[in-house]
Amino acid sequence: MPAKYIRLANLLKNLIDENNGDIFKLPTEAQLCRKYGVSRQTVRKALFVLEQEHLIEKRQGSGSYATGLSGTAGKNTVAILICSDTEYIYPALLADLRGALQAQGFSFTVCTTENRISREREILQHLLAHPVRGILSEGCKTGFPTPNLDLYNRLAEKNIPVLFFHGNYSNLPDFPSIKDDNYGGGYYLGKYLASLGHKKTAGIFKADDIQGSERYFGFLSALRDENIPFSEDCVCFFDTAQLTALQKRQDTGFLSEFVSKQLNGSTAVICYNDEIAYWLIKELSYKNLRVPEDISVVCFDNTYLSELSSVQITSLSHKNHEMGMIIAENILKLIKGFPVSSQKIPWHLDIKRSCGPASG
Repeated sequence: MPAKYIRLANLLKNLIDENNGDIFKLPTEAQLCRKYGVSRQTVRKALFVLEQEHLIEKRQGSGSYATGLSGTAGKNTVAILICSDTEYIYPALLADLRGALQAQGFSFTVCTTENRISREREILQHLLAHPVRGILSEGCKTGFPTPNLDLYNRLAEKNIPVLFFHGNYSNLPDFPSIKDDNYGGGYYLGKYLASLGHKKTAGIFKADDIQGSERYFGFLSALRDENIPFSEDCVCFFDTAQLTALQKRQDTGFLSEFVSKQLNGSTAVICYNDEIAYWLIKELSYKNLRVPEDISVVCFDNTYLSELSSVQITSLSHKNHEMGMIIAENILKLIKGFPVSSQKIPWHLDIKRSCGPASG
């Protein structure tokens, strides 16, 4: 037979589960002694067990409170829906999320949507049938309203918190999101290039995710405020299918066509991210265009690809681990019942060799 304090710890775990992960104050030590007919020493040892398992936290002068974790093994899982677990930006993000969640007693499972709405729907249906404690969703084709709003609303009705990251859906405005300041980033790059004397800047943006349209809008707004003429002919929009072909088969067809038909004398290009910039610089070299002597290239994200490129790429970035830590902090708040507001994480510019003053 287990020791008294273990039996009491198990009874308190059941109490925590009966409250469905809500944050609540446990009875005082004296109340627990009277209710369960045990000594104060037994109560303190039981509470110590719960504290070690992250099920409760002691607040100075106030008592012991449930943390939001379940007392039943296997029920403290957060589902993470991402477009791809192989793309260059995800390994570091997932590592940060894993560390932050595990430190609070949570595990996580990764579900890959391939940026397909139908796949997202299958995953959400599974999560409705097999509930988790919380969901982090990157969203699929967030450049458009989602037809899966019915499932997200059903999850909310079942008190399963959902936090969007990177992107968000226009028809789910009440769901919080943690994302890049995409408009601000596009504006920053547009103003930076203007300060270097570039009067004709081209752009490459993703068409079916909201990040692309927001970065494009920021870029155009900067040109407008600098009184720099703009031509739609100098902008290339690509979609998920073209990005997948680039990643899996190194199919650079849309970039080759952009260089041949859309540069039109531009002296600089803003790229959706440094993956696109990396391949664009290769295409420019095939056309005997030098970076940055003939054309400057800037982008977003500042991953390892900006260093691997034949010319190190000037790029916007965040502080190390910033995105993962903020996402983890906010999903934990939602799980514990605290309100969360949407956030946009600002960029800073890492200046490297791919950008210089306008030639001529």
